[in-house]
Amino acid sequence: MPRYWKRKVLLAKVETTYATDPTPTGDLNAILATEVRLTPMEGQDVSRNLELPYLGAQRTIPTELHQKLAFRVELTPSGTAGTAPAWGVLMRACAVAETIVEDVSVAYNPVTSAHESITLYLWIDGTLHKMSGARGNCMLRVNAQGIVYLEFDFTGLWAIATDTAQAVPDLAAQLANKPKVATTANTPLFTINTVPLVMRSFALNFGNAVETRFLIGSESVLITDKAETIETTVEAVPLATLNPFDLALNQTTGAVALTHGTAAGLTAALAIPAAQMQRPQSLENQQNIVEWPLRLVPLPVTGNDQWVLTLT
Repeated sequence: MPRYWKRKVLLAKVETTYATDPTPTGDLNAILATEVRLTPMEGQDVSRNLELPYLGAQRTIPTELHQKLAFRVELTPSGTAGTAPAWGVLMRACAVAETIVEDVSVAYNPVTSAHESITLYLWIDGTLHKMSGARGNCMLRVNAQGIVYLEFDFTGLWAIATDTAQAVPDLAAQLANKPKVATTANTPLFTINTVPLVMRSFALNFGNAVETRFLIGSESVLITDKAETIETTVEAVPLATLNPFDLALNQTTGAVALTHGTAAGLTAALAIPAAQMQRPQSLENQQNIVEWPLRLVPLPVTGNDQWVLTLT
């Protein structure tokens, strides 16, 4: 019998102890994802390089085994202010802290230390790929007239795949919160240096350096550094209104603000207090309208405050 690619279940749960499986369940830990991509047995093949009296291929030994799992989730809050969304656990495994104010908000911001990890279960038609000790990177992506996504790319420790009864995921709440595409009505705020701009696209890359570290006595996946970047394309405006060339030349920082959603419990607001404009390297012609592809770098102000994503 063939295995069906579309028949998937994805679970994720934060680990209390690194690389110790917390046993996620379909009832409590299901993730509604799209565009799942799995590299099930990443690593190196070490040749034995034997000296033999004949020509031929050499036997190899698989080493540094780990897995990679990438997917997207819709950036849709839980629907209830002060309640974390299902994808909150994924953010926490990307060197991000989650702060919950009951009945008010859930906020996410980058952190330097005490990085959490998760265990991921991915079933593909009855075959379970289990990945513990996972940490990763994320990109928040907005495209005009498109669904707003969080794009995750995780690396985790390797375990052999097994034929295991597939969990039954509870996705009802996530399916009930239908995403809003990015439009003027649904995305009411986008500013750079407090200047409202007409935006085509926006992407915040968390810029995590995710590295495997396989030594004798310790095997782990670590986030060893981070350097966030922003790429956005906007309609050009008079330089008296916003001058990206002057901002780049003078190494000027300014605030970036983006809000998607308008309803209570379904609003996500991104605040970047100090983004340094990088050199504009081109102009674009879209429908005979000048557009600026801009690059910015979110900088720490006092530390761990390069950006804050607040759900209300």
